[in-house]
Amino acid sequence: MKFFKNQTLKEIADLIHCKFVGDANFPVLGMNEIHVVEPGDIVFVDHPKYYDKALQSNATIILINMEVDCPEGKALLISDDPFRDFNTLTRHFMPFQSSNVSISPSAKIGHGTIVQPNTFIGNNVVIGNNCLIHANVAIYDHTIIGDNVIIHAGTVIGGDAFYYKKRPEGFDQLLSGGRVVIENNVGIGALCTIDKGVTGDTTIGEGSKLDNQVHVGHDTVIGKKCLIASQTGIAGCVIIEDEVTLWGQVGTTSGITIGAKAVVMGQTGVTKSIEGGKSYFGTPIEESREKLKQLANIKKIPELLKIGRAHV
Repeated sequence: MKFFKNQTLKEIADLIHCKFVGDANFPVLGMNEIHVVEPGDIVFVDHPKYYDKALQSNATIILINMEVDCPEGKALLISDDPFRDFNTLTRHFMPFQSSNVSISPSAKIGHGTIVQPNTFIGNNVVIGNNCLIHANVAIYDHTIIGDNVIIHAGTVIGGDAFYYKKRPEGFDQLLSGGRVVIENNVGIGALCTIDKGVTGDTTIGEGSKLDNQVHVGHDTVIGKKCLIASQTGIAGCVIIEDEVTLWGQVGTTSGITIGAKAVVMGQTGVTKSIEGGKSYFGTPIEESREKLKQLANIKKIPELLKIGRAHV
């Protein structure tokens, strides 16, 4: 998430009431999660296990809960609770805007696009030309939709990330200030849910097709011309490369990559990154040919046991 106006290190420190290390005028351009940070961004870290990763990331401002040596060319924000203060910044720079109309006046809807009754279109949404948005679709603020997109009834685009910190009093949600970006010629079935990024974009690539009841988690990037069948659940921060096929009821863990032109058979649990150009099946996931060989061998066990007893 980039700020509408560049900030300084001192201005950010004053917003969250914390100490800082570095030039008071050090430029702060935005804030992002660690996997998408760029120079000028703030990243937060609140566990010693991840200090080095944050300090060595592309981020040039690190919001951290311990005084450490500041890497050259970077700045630190020293906070007793970086998670809380990251939320404070999201709330300040991307505040929730309520709406009392079905289609926000700030939304931009392209030529030839049809919006069926009872659809909600939030603030600053952009929808391209010749789209068809069926009834009872909810499109949250800042969503970007390209041309020739079809979205079927009951789909929700831009819900919050499922991202929580466990505290003694309960779960504290990390606020979402990102977007959903849907490129040209995408088809989305009924009752799908696509969460926005925490600070970046959740992206559905050009020409990809999602069946009914598909869930896409925050900050996931789906490539071009992918095919995703019903009841598939894709976790957050997943990269799905071009022309991947996921058949029904596939589930993935977060933070993995599925290589281009991979085919994942139904009900498979994708627990790790997988190479492209191959077919996969089972939980834990394996190449289909290997998995089928294993199943064939398992079926031979009763016969092998009979042979073994006959020789006793």
